[in-house]
Formats: sequence, C-alpha cells, structure tokens
Amino acid sequence: MLFRVFSLLICIFFSSILQGNEAIKTGADQLLSPAYHHLLKGKRIGLITNHTAVDSKLTHTMDLILANEKKLQCKLVALFSPEHGFNGSGRAWEKIQNSEIRDSIPLYSLYGHTRRPTKEMLENIDLLIFDILDIGSRSYTYLSTLCYCMEEAAKFGIPLIVTDRPNPIGGITVDGPMLEDKWRTFVGYINVPYCHGMTIGELALFFNAEYHVGCSLTVIPMKGWKRNMLYRDTGLPWIPTSPHIPEPDTPLFYPTTGLLGELQMVSIGVGYTLPFKVIGAPWIDADRFAEHLNRQSFPGVSFQPFHFRPYYGRYAKEDCHGVLIVIKNPHEYKPVSTQYLIIGILKSLYPKKFEKALRDSSDRRTMFAKVNGTDNIYDIIEKQQYIVWSLRNYDAEKRESFMQKRKKYLISTYAM
Repeated sequence: MLFRVFSLLICIFFSSILQGNEAIKTGADQLLSPAYHHLLKGKRIGLITNHTAVDSKLTHTMDLILANEKKLQCKLVALFSPEHGFNGSGRAWEKIQNSEIRDSIPLYSLYGHTRRPTKEMLENIDLLIFDILDIGSRSYTYLSTLCYCMEEAAKFGIPLIVTDRPNPIGGITVDGPMLEDKWRTFVGYINVPYCHGMTIGELALFFNAEYHVGCSLTVIPMKGWKRNMLYRDTGLPWIPTSPHIPEPDTPLFYPTTGLLGELQMVSIGVGYTLPFKVIGAPWIDADRFAEHLNRQSFPGVSFQPFHFRPYYGRYAKEDCHGVLIVIKNPHEYKPVSTQYLIIGILKSLYPKKFEKALRDSSDRRTMFAKVNGTDNIYDIIEKQQYIVWSLRNYDAEKRESFMQKRKKYLISTYAM
C-alpha cells in the first residue's frame, strides 16, 4: 500500500513537471493557431528574425510559415535579420550583407548599410512579423531593431505582429539607469531602465504608446510564462542569442560586466570560455579583489578568486587574475547595481589604473555613456572619490516612476 502511494506521488510529481514545461508556449507556438489565421490569411509576409526564432519543437518560424502558405493563402516574401545576422554568427558591430535564402526569398540585413527596412524592401509586403529572442538589457540591439521596424511599419501603413518570448532574466528584475534623450542611439532607444523586466512584446506595447508611434500592432502572448520565471524555468530549448551569449544564464551576467567592458580596463571574459562571468587583469590581486567585493554583502551574489587566460580580446594570451561572479539568488540579484559596485571597488583598489583607463580614449567615454544612457555615470566615476553609494542609488526615483508607468503594458496572464 505504501509503495502504491509512493509510486502515485512520484508519478504526480513528474507529471506536474512535464505539464509545467509543456505549458510554456511562445508567441511563435501560437502564431498559426486558428485564433490568428485572420491576421495571416492572404498576406504577403516579411519576417524579422534570426536563428533564435524556433518553437518548442525547434521548428523555425520561417519553416512554419512556409509549410502553411497554401492553407492560409499567404506567402513569405522577405526576411530581415538583426545584428549578428540570420544565423547569429556575426561578431558584435560586424556589418552583415543582404543575401538570399531558400526558394530565392530575399534576406535583408538590418545591420548593414541600413538599420531600418527601406521603402523598397517593404513595397511588396502586407504584414510584418517580428520573432527574435531578446535578453532583457536595453543596450542589446534586438530591441532597437524592433523599434525601428515599428516606426517604418507605421510610416508605410503595414501591420506588425510580435510573437512574444520570455525575458531570460525574468519579469521582476528592474535595475540600472534610465535613458536620457540626448543619448538615444541604436544601443539605447527607449527610456526604460537598463534592466527593464519586460518581455519583447510588452516593450513593443510600451514603445508604441509612450512614443506615439502609431503602429498597427498585435502582440501574440505566451501561454504558461510567469514573471518570476528565468529561462531555465520555462522548459524551452535555449538557443544562444549571439556568439557571446552562449548559455541561458549569460543574460544575467551581460548587465553585470558589459558596461565595464566598454572602458577596456579589464577582461570581462569575452574571448574566454566564460563571457561576462569573470573579471580580471594581469595587475589585479585576485584574493584582495574578491575579499573587498564580498565585504559589501550585495544581495544574491558572491565573488570567487579566479585566474584565466583569454584567447582573444582584452589581455589576449595574458594571465589574468580576478574574480568569478557567482549568482546565488537570481531573484534578489541586481546586475547593474552589482556592476557599479565592481567599478567602485576597482577604483578604490587601483586608482592609477582607473585614471589611465579614463584618460586613454574619448571614444570609450562616448560609448560608455551611450550604453548607460547617460554621461552622469562617467562623471561620477571620474570625479567622485567614493562612488559605490552614488552609483547604487542613481535614478532610484525614476525607476520607481517607471515601475508605475509600465504596469499598463504588462500582459495580465504573466502575473504570478
């Protein structure tokens, strides 16, 4: 009897796990369901996409549309790809050329001679569909590509569908500075915190309304996703979004070290097997650095002394000493605040190295301001002696205001 009860409990437990994972359906999983047939029927479709646009069975959205052209009397007539290209193999900042894909479908690069679809590219299109996995940080350019496409769709009267996908770092974490208008660029196009805690579909709704874009927008929501889910909780297959975002937890580390990387002061693991997860340089004392960081008792994270040798990038083929970042509690963790802590400790331990890094290139300052969305962070780092507290609380009131503003754009079924 006890064995039967135990066996039944085991079956229920594993059944619930499987059902939970199975319940996570992306917008792409729903795109071809009867509820959305009227949006696609008879349309000439342009698909804005890359290699991440797969459903829960790893079928690409392009193939799903092609397989249903006859049924829906629609036709896929063009593809558009973001930074890193359709296959995701391009390096950061590498310009991608236009090309063709199967069945002579033109593949237009939105990271080549133009970052917006042109009138000529759109002239035979009745409907645009955006299906790309974003990683939840404002400076990651897939979001800007969506915004540019929405603006052009509005200009030429073309409806646009966003098939929603999870934010890999969840829908709770909101951290980092807001975006000032004068620093509005391709690495920051919407005034949201650096980590905004919104899905790509919610951001589309936010952008369309707050910036008065006027796009005829439809967001196809996910089923089963909740705001407290990290990507590992979804049961979905992980597709690396770009060459240096190889694992489902890397999006949590990208906003932890990526801004610091723009100063070219230390290696952040880009060029090593742990991109964004380590910080080091030949001149750092690993034990001392880790001790000072851990002494701050920042929530959800600890720092382990670590030694590595990058294969390329900053300090390529040199022995670097520093820390491995260990995220213990992702739901408590504040990536950008932690990054500013790291910057503050580096400045206090190695002031001369820091001064030299800031002095060496004005280009670094400009790029650092662009990705932060403000040049105030740089000014604090440069001019104030003790910067941890100033950076930790920077834009706190504006983030609180944003939290209230974003509520009307959050998809209700994602609530916990």
